[in-house]
Amino acid sequence: MKPQRNQPRRPTMAEMAAARERIAPYVRRTPLIDLGLPLADRRVFVKLETLQPIGAFKLRPALSALLARERHALARGVAVASSGNMAYGTAWAARQLGIPMAAYMMADAPLTKIEGVRRLGGDVRFITGETWWDYITEEDAPDAPELLINPVTDNGVLAGNGSIGLEILEDLPRPDWVLTPIGGGSLATGIASAIRALQPGVKVLAVEGEHAVPATAALAAGGVVQVEARNSFIKSIGGPSVVPALWPIVRDLIDGTSVVTLAQVVEAMQLLFAKAKVVAEGAGAASLAAALHDPRVKGDVVCVISGGNIDAADYVSVLNGQVPVAR
Repeated sequence: MKPQRNQPRRPTMAEMAAARERIAPYVRRTPLIDLGLPLADRRVFVKLETLQPIGAFKLRPALSALLARERHALARGVAVASSGNMAYGTAWAARQLGIPMAAYMMADAPLTKIEGVRRLGGDVRFITGETWWDYITEEDAPDAPELLINPVTDNGVLAGNGSIGLEILEDLPRPDWVLTPIGGGSLATGIASAIRALQPGVKVLAVEGEHAVPATAALAAGGVVQVEARNSFIKSIGGPSVVPALWPIVRDLIDGTSVVTLAQVVEAMQLLFAKAKVVAEGAGAASLAAALHDPRVKGDVVCVISGGNIDAADYVSVLNGQVPVAR
């Protein structure tokens, strides 16, 4: 069946402030720390969303989206299509609210995320990558009773992500750059909306891995295009295209994209462990990889470390300096 499409829009300051207030009892105000790297032309800070109760920023948008609904809308439970962390976050949020939860996930999602959803009482329903994409872009929807939350275009999701940008600017009022990974685009939209509202001169860079560069391709082409999305150990960013409904908003908010190699991401993951004892998944460390290697990035640079849910075997490979084998 064809669902009614969301109409995503740039969240306002009032909406982001309201989202921050409603999620505050549940989420951690994560620290922004200076890595103290010996770089002559840049000072690198990391915003550690790895320290949220589920180990990723997705708790913010999940809680924001659920708490924005009237209670009767959630009476039959909630569902989400997710490659991992949004499913994990929604399961955690649903458990706090005492409602059923279902996650539509791909079988190759990181096991730590699948198990995390199940431990929290979520019902994991495996789907193909094509079906997952149809749910994300709202070309299709599951025939199930739960309220399906779009993890990318839902306005509660976007406002919840904006809370990260608000916190960054409280701790460092005028950075030169803010770097964020980009997958579907909801994180970049939320953070950049807060930055543009409060400090429009700060540059926002969206970071992709070399395995799939739909945002970079869309900027170059002047519109949404299909790209080759190669399998990778990085699961939370990189798809066949940007999400068409959100892309016009993302395009107007960011100052560009940066593409990092898998080896550079591994280097950044190792650095986070060595300097801050922080475990980051591949997508989570992509922004730091760009901060280290993109020659445009200078001055005070904030990297959003979006999550740390990586399978143990992959992380052992990273610590040994190897790019984990794609599954």
